[in-house]
Amino acid sequence: QVQLVESGGGLVQPGGSLRLSCAASTRSILSLNVMAWYRQTPGNKRELVASHTRSGNTIYADSVKGRFTISRDNAQNTVYLQMNSLKPEDTAVYYCYTLFGRDYWGQGTQVTVSL
Repeated sequence: QVQLVESGGGLVQPGGSLRLSCAASTRSILSLNVMAWYRQTPGNKRELVASHTRSGNTIYADSVKGRFTISRDNAQNTVYLQMNSLKPEDTAVYYCYTLFGRDYWGQGTQVTVSL
């Protein structure tokens, strides 16, 4: 069993930055090979934003390469998504994800990029 709790969403102007956090409880993230961030807008499927494996390999969606950075802090048992140069099209609900026998998702955090 893995519980994921996201935080850090909010309203930001285009060009601004936000850092999302995903705290894992009930299990150390050292035991979780893949941790990832997805996002979803109304009427659309959830899409992968970035993923991070325990060995340090990362994958990014083309739309966020060079602007977003995913990282892990094992001591804090937390995964982060640093989002810079935000655009209105980044507006979405962002979900933390991991796989441990089955899919686990956080509750989601809203990110709105607007003037």
